[in-house]
Amino acid sequence: MKSIDRSRCIADVRAALLKLVDDEHSMCEVAARRGVFCKGFGQWSFDELKRRYDWIAQQRPHVTRAQLEELANAWQLARQQVFGTCLSCDTETGEHDTCLGFDRFSDAELASFHAALCGEPVEIAPAE
Repeated sequence: MKSIDRSRCIADVRAALLKLVDDEHSMCEVAARRGVFCKGFGQWSFDELKRRYDWIAQQRPHVTRAQLEELANAWQLARQQVFGTCLSCDTETGEHDTCLGFDRFSDAELASFHAALCGEPVEIAPAE
């Protein structure tokens, strides 16, 4: 099995994820809709999603999950523009606002994503 460092693994996973998104669909939305990677918005219960996007949910007490996901998607895309990133994962890695981005994942999880998204099993070499 090929051995790569963590930053290379993230770069490979990022390249695969970039093929799934566009200007209207953040990685959070795509991951939820397709059930891939971290599962995006879909990884959280509705209550947890409202907690993570409380500034949106508080102003809309009767918001539905679909409406909240739509607004959260727009917010993620706007943050990408502000930060000059291409993926919400990159934005959140720096901002840690709604999740931890790539920082959230262990080496084993990243290696699993690499196998699933890039079609190549790898192991991540320990940091020196």
